[in-house]
Amino acid sequence: MNIFFPKEPEFETRVSLTFESAKKFLDKGLNVSIEKSFAEHLGSSEKDFEDLGVKVSSRDEGFSNAEIICSVQNISQEELEKIKAGTLLVSFLDPFNEKSLVKKIKEKNISAISMELIPRITRAQKMDALSSQANLAGYSAVIIASQELQKALPMMMTAAGTISPSKVFVIGVGVAGLQAIATAKRLGAKVEAFDTRPVVEEQVKSLGARFVKIDIGETGETDQGYAKELTSEQIEMQREGMKKVCASSDIVITTAQVFGRPAPTLVTSEMVSAMSQGSVIVDMAVGTGGNVEGSIPNETIDINGVKIVGNTNLPGELPFHSSQVYSSNIFNLIDEFWNEDEKKLKLDVSDEILSICLISHEKEYINKTIREIME
Repeated sequence: MNIFFPKEPEFETRVSLTFESAKKFLDKGLNVSIEKSFAEHLGSSEKDFEDLGVKVSSRDEGFSNAEIICSVQNISQEELEKIKAGTLLVSFLDPFNEKSLVKKIKEKNISAISMELIPRITRAQKMDALSSQANLAGYSAVIIASQELQKALPMMMTAAGTISPSKVFVIGVGVAGLQAIATAKRLGAKVEAFDTRPVVEEQVKSLGARFVKIDIGETGETDQGYAKELTSEQIEMQREGMKKVCASSDIVITTAQVFGRPAPTLVTSEMVSAMSQGSVIVDMAVGTGGNVEGSIPNETIDINGVKIVGNTNLPGELPFHSSQVYSSNIFNLIDEFWNEDEKKLKLDVSDEILSICLISHEKEYINKTIREIME
């Protein structure tokens, strides 16, 4: 089978294939090709790939010859026309916001796996790209915030006196939040965190942070381990409980997202104005509507001396490692469903992983939620 890895758009620093994964694909008997200038910005030359046995081709040639196409960002609807029926497309498809693309994929009889929809079950951990990228995003958020902050994070004892540690408040204790907490603690900050799921309190404490308790009534988590969506009344109760914590924090990092829906606004303009000048907020949900009132995608703005960072691609700030783990996720996904005897990919739509992450196959919507919103 031919597997093709196209070059990403200019704004995307990550790539979908590394040398390590390329070797593994070749060892399985796949014909691997990449687009010209595929990963030059990461120091990976075409010659290095060719020395492994990878073919370098044009974009059009790669699309037309491939049985499997893997990328980070979506390809365009126009480029779908260059892909033959039966091809498998693997990418962050953003299916809830790219309905016209999803419809086109089905009409073209293209199979498509959305990497955002890999279920959070033990068997799928090795291919869970959403978690691998969120982990790096949480780290990146703290590093960026520390660069924007006009203070040192750790407590320092100097001959001129003691410097108090900076205070970091993390809202949302999922994969990204936990990494943000761990990173801020390693840098010496005083860290507090809040999540609607009381079950994560022990995880927060195990990292040396304080868990902020706010009574907002009955909450819980989905079967995928995500926080359940709150009612408008619960969101208002949460805001009230977080006001004082935000006001006394030097850095606030928000991570709350509801997959397939706009992110809830948790930090209002009133809460921002109550923070000290020089404070920093990193809105990790800015790309899906934002947790912070006034945050702008891909901009850092200043509101009365408080900086709000709206970076929509925090994993892309660490392209070497984010590409490394994403490429590994893709290989593990394909390896899981590879038939070694036939040297082919076998897609069983009843499989517990594929029944969720497979958007379209043989002109049918496979994911139940996608099928409901598309039909």
